Amino acid sequence: MVKLSARALALSLCLGLAFFAGQPPVAAHGHRGPGLGKKDKKDKSGGKQEDPRDTVKRIVTEAIGGDKGVGAALIRLVFHDCWVNGCDGSVLVDTKPYGGGKTEKLAENNIGLAGFDVIDKIKSQLDSPEKQLSCADIVVLAAREATYNLSRGNIDYPVNTGRTDGVVSSASAADAVLPPSTFDFEQLKANFAAKGFDTKELVALSGAHVVGVARESSFADRLNDTTATPISPDYKDALAEDVKKHPIQPNNIRDKDETFRDKAGYVVETGVDTSDGAKGVMDNTYYHANLQNRVLFRSDWELRNDMSGQAGNAMETFKRDAREWYTEFGKAMAKLSQLKAQGPRFENRTDCKVINTNNKY
Repeated sequence: MVKLSARALALSLCLGLAFFAGQPPVAAHGHRGPGLGKKDKKDKSGGKQEDPRDTVKRIVTEAIGGDKGVGAALIRLVFHDCWVNGCDGSVLVDTKPYGGGKTEKLAENNIGLAGFDVIDKIKSQLDSPEKQLSCADIVVLAAREATYNLSRGNIDYPVNTGRTDGVVSSASAADAVLPPSTFDFEQLKANFAAKGFDTKELVALSGAHVVGVARESSFADRLNDTTATPISPDYKDALAEDVKKHPIQPNNIRDKDETFRDKAGYVVETGVDTSDGAKGVMDNTYYHANLQNRVLFRSDWELRNDMSGQAGNAMETFKRDAREWYTEFGKAMAKLSQLKAQGPRFENRTDCKVINTNNKY
């Protein structure tokens, strides 16, 4: 049981299963639910049409092949969309045609969001009626494909389609509900409970910080003696020196080079792969690093401060058993992907960046 002193998460990223109306869920990767395994229709040129889900898979796979960081960005994107008024694609909007104000992209808690170009590319290739997906669906499906890819197929979970896109996007609304990296454990627990997620799901979703990067502003409090929560002194010193040259750091110390890991006193435990090929891979090494007190965010460290012991026990379990984390992370992502959209009205945007003309709210 791990008990220390106070709190945990902000998806860097960094997260009842009520299914939306629409197409049935994908039961397992590459195997479609009823109605989704029909023969491909022919397009006008006589060739086979690509299933919309396969379009998402192809484009996400290609993008991650060029840069694993894209996968981490897409996983973070679904959390930052669905946590604010449900899964409605509002995080993609660039400009509000009515009412003024900043959109979610410009929220303080959304600093560093990326992956928008991948979403736009997918949308541009799903322009025919029979292939159409809402922007909200694309965000959810892209995160699922990214998770499957980065976990080397170890994390697979069902999602459905049938979402529609919201017409409201507000930076202030996003900052009001997205958990910052400075939350203590009780704040994190309350934030997740408000969305229907328990402590184990909080800990599981926090594991998304096994991949991705963070800007210095997100962990500067950990390096400042007046605001620092307990952190390994060796790690703190190594990080403070390294960040002068590299203000953007990988979330996972595993992905730093051997020289840095040695300076930080990081112990490569059994089951931890630090080879170049393992960088950017989704596995349970986040829990190894956290239990060594070598994580960037206060919110991650705070998971050690659940006085009930539930969060600490979950971290110990996920560290010990990668398969358990794969399963629980997948379940939590499926649940996240079903957060019901809330708003005055909805549409299917033709351009994910722009609310359709004359759709006032």
